[in-house]
Amino acid sequence: MGRVLSPDELALDILQLQKSGCSTIEPVSPTHHLPGLLRALAIAAEQGLDLPVVYNTNGYESVHTLELLDGIVDIYLPDLKYASNDEALKYSDATDYVERARAAIIKMHAQVGNLVVDVQGRGVRGMILRHLILPGGISGARQTLVWVRDNLPITVTLSLMAQYAPLHRGKDFPHLDRTITSKEYDRAVDTAWDMGFENAFVQDMDSRKSGIPDFGQNEPFRWK
Repeated sequence: MGRVLSPDELALDILQLQKSGCSTIEPVSPTHHLPGLLRALAIAAEQGLDLPVVYNTNGYESVHTLELLDGIVDIYLPDLKYASNDEALKYSDATDYVERARAAIIKMHAQVGNLVVDVQGRGVRGMILRHLILPGGISGARQTLVWVRDNLPITVTLSLMAQYAPLHRGKDFPHLDRTITSKEYDRAVDTAWDMGFENAFVQDMDSRKSGIPDFGQNEPFRWK
C-alpha cells in the first residue's frame, strides 16, 4: 500500500498538508528514507514550509544520523522500549537496543530540549519521550524511568502508553499474548510521580482498543 514519490512530489504533498491546516509535518519511522525526505523538506522549505517537523522514531537511531538532523527536526518523538538487551533481542531482534536508544535520546534532547508549546497548546519544539508498558514488566518501566531521571531533566515530557495490543506475532510469545492490566499501568504511572517527574501524558485503558489500523482495507488509517 502507498505509492512511490520523488522528493519533488513529496514536497508538494508536505505543502498540501500545511495548506490543509495540519499543525506539524510528522514522518513516522523515516530513517531508511532519510536522503529523499531531507531533499523534500529542503524543497518544501524553499516554497514556504514553516510548520514544525516531528521525527517519530522507535529510538533505535545512530548518533551520526541524528547529527544530520540537527537544525531540521523541531520535535523528536522517540520510543524507549526496553531496559534490557535480552528482552530487546528476544522481541525486537536488536542486540544493542538499550545503549543505542539511550545515546540517541540524549542526543535528541541536547538538540531540541524540553517540549515547548504555543498559546494553543501545540508543540513547536522539544522532545516527548514515549515508553510503552508491556505485560509482565517486559518493558522494564521502573529501570527506564530511573535512567531518564538520572540522565535527563526531571521536567522532560514523558508519554506513558497503555495501548499495547497483541497483534501480528504477539500470540507467538506467551508473555506478550495479552494486553496489560490496569494495575500494571497504574504502577508505572505511580512510579513516575514518585520519582518526581512533572510532565507526563497518560492514557485511558480503552486506548488498547482504539486507533488500530486495519491493513486489510484500502485506507487503513481511516477510522469510522
